Amino acid sequence: MNPIDKTPKEIVKELNNYVIGQVKAKKAIAVALRNRYRRLQLPKAMQEEVTPKNVLMIGPTGVGKTEIARRLAKIVAAPFVKVEATKFTEVGYVGRDVESMIRDLANIAYKMEKEAEYHRIHGQAVQQANKKLIKILVPAQKKQSEQPQQNFMQMLRNIQSGNLDFLENSNAEENVTDDVRNQRLSVSDQLKKGLLENREVTIQVDDTNHNFSNQSNLLGQMGIDVGDALAALTPKRKVERTMTVAQARETLARQIAEELINSADVAERAVKRAENSGIVFIDEIDKITSKAKKNSGEVSREGVQRDILPIVEGSQVQTKYGLVKTDHILFIASGAFQDSKPSDLIAELQGRFPIRVELDELTTDDFVKILTEPNNALVKQYIALIGTDNIKVTFTIEAIHKIAEIAYQVNHENENIGARRLHTILERLLQDVLYEGPDMQMGEITITEAYVEQKIGDIAKDKDLTQYIL
Repeated sequence: MNPIDKTPKEIVKELNNYVIGQVKAKKAIAVALRNRYRRLQLPKAMQEEVTPKNVLMIGPTGVGKTEIARRLAKIVAAPFVKVEATKFTEVGYVGRDVESMIRDLANIAYKMEKEAEYHRIHGQAVQQANKKLIKILVPAQKKQSEQPQQNFMQMLRNIQSGNLDFLENSNAEENVTDDVRNQRLSVSDQLKKGLLENREVTIQVDDTNHNFSNQSNLLGQMGIDVGDALAALTPKRKVERTMTVAQARETLARQIAEELINSADVAERAVKRAENSGIVFIDEIDKITSKAKKNSGEVSREGVQRDILPIVEGSQVQTKYGLVKTDHILFIASGAFQDSKPSDLIAELQGRFPIRVELDELTTDDFVKILTEPNNALVKQYIALIGTDNIKVTFTIEAIHKIAEIAYQVNHENENIGARRLHTILERLLQDVLYEGPDMQMGEITITEAYVEQKIGDIAKDKDLTQYIL
């Protein structure tokens, strides 16, 4: 597991590439993350005593709460789970139990560790895959068995004992002549030189549709995966697929890696990764306060808070990879708190989120920056999308400012949905270009302030239209 060794300034700098503004929230998150790295540098005895400082982000929708947490996890390659507090129910009610968020985190950590292990043994797996490809490209005749009855009885004994290796070891029965050997040497040389990458080949792969994914919810809550248990008792089904040599090599390498990877070791590392670097983002936490909606389900909502409390405080959750301790998992909660206040949460849960940051409402200048500055800026996305129809779209700076002004105006006259308002406005603005684009046969289009005013200016001014269209 790579240490989280980025400094707070480095984390904030990378977050600036994706999230505009919200400096206070970025600093708080960066410090909380750096403290995890600092804890790992302490003596073992003190490590257990230092608990993560969980964060509560307060702000309206669309200002970047979820994006900050999601990007943070990617920056430090940490297992990340986003859950909505409203999806959980108190014990005894129908719905997901709160421990499922930790099981989901363990699943993601396992996949990350398995992928890392695959990359480590990739070279070894590719070598074996190339050997298989050579035998598939230049097949040899099978040896005729002199004692078919004896071989048949041995096959039955193998099946009864659960030994199915004979199905994979059919190559041992090949009759390799000098001609076949020479052809294989030639093909091997061509493979090394990359001359056969686009040649089609038919290989046998595991049938991914043949699984046992449906399992009892109760057993799942106990950390028992019925699918894995049944899959271990039944032989893998094979299906034939035709693909290029390059694709076949990667597919075969994946299958070989599955046999080379020690699942127990990967599971142990996955548990440690989830415990020491896992991030759980609990959204809509304001919706489970007793004052969020009066007169209905108040007991259930407070019950959810009480169920979440031990997870955040530190407990052990049974997963199919082993017990996961939640003591040092970083929890980030968020909510708009329009109809309630953080103080409406139960006192014990409030105390488990000592770092509280209020995210700023987006201004017109923020909207301009969101449209243009991030690596995945909306304007850049639409220019690239329309460019696939061989049309070059250019936005003038005046047009961008006009779009930002309209977004700010509509947010204040109607429901404030933050940066998501820009998606609605741009879709409406570029609807004709996106529809007519493939048939326009036009090389360049410039989006000007006048064009913006013509397409959506009247709608923005008409309050009755605005609430339905924008």
